[in-house]
Amino acid sequence: MQRQYHRQQQGQNNNGFNHRPTRKLSFYGEGIPYLENIEVKGRLVVIEGPDGSGRSTQIEAITSKLESEGHAVVNTGLKRSELIKEGILEAKQNLTTGHKTLTLFYAADFADQLEHKIIPALQAGYVVLADRYIYTLMARSIVRSLSRRWSHDVFGFAVKPDLVFYLDVDPYELFHRVFQKYHTLDYYESGADLGLSDDLFDSFIIYQRKIAKEFKLMEDRYGLIPVDGNQPIDVVNRELQTRIEKFLNSG
Repeated sequence: MQRQYHRQQQGQNNNGFNHRPTRKLSFYGEGIPYLENIEVKGRLVVIEGPDGSGRSTQIEAITSKLESEGHAVVNTGLKRSELIKEGILEAKQNLTTGHKTLTLFYAADFADQLEHKIIPALQAGYVVLADRYIYTLMARSIVRSLSRRWSHDVFGFAVKPDLVFYLDVDPYELFHRVFQKYHTLDYYESGADLGLSDDLFDSFIIYQRKIAKEFKLMEDRYGLIPVDGNQPIDVVNRELQTRIEKFLNSG
């Protein structure tokens, strides 16, 4: 995988991103010992937000724009590890799977992508766009009564992104978007496993408010940038594109 990025990079040398200075990886906790001295020149940008917030649409648009400007881009997200993703799907289908066990499944999925996809891409000078990152996983865990400290420690091996945006959308707006698209509500994304309410709609609203509260608490500690996701898609996109372009042009 790493050799693939370097081969692709050789054809991108004139597109303006290889002038960036290299820097050592920075982790939230102890990191990954045998990777701690690796130097990278790429950039890691994260788009966070609940289902229905427009993350995937924004990432698709941002990817196209960056590539048109000569940047090499790699996309990543949750449940995309070839080794782990099937295990996560099976674990979620088993409604008796414990909250801590499910978090550890996601941590393994993230760790595999980090080592074999994200870090090699950063070494090769790519812009890595992540459709969600560890923040969603921590918020889900904390809402399910796992401690903040435990959640932070579990994901202490994560690389610190350069930019993290959180698309903040009103829970009632989220419900309409999700139901309009899928005509149903996801068991976990509605918090049904928590017994919040006998009514699935009420459970969804309560759960999304709890998740939003955790993201608000994470803003200062993790440098999250809130973006009003209730706005039209093009308005949100202009804000994201402007901020990302300004950051990349700053070197």
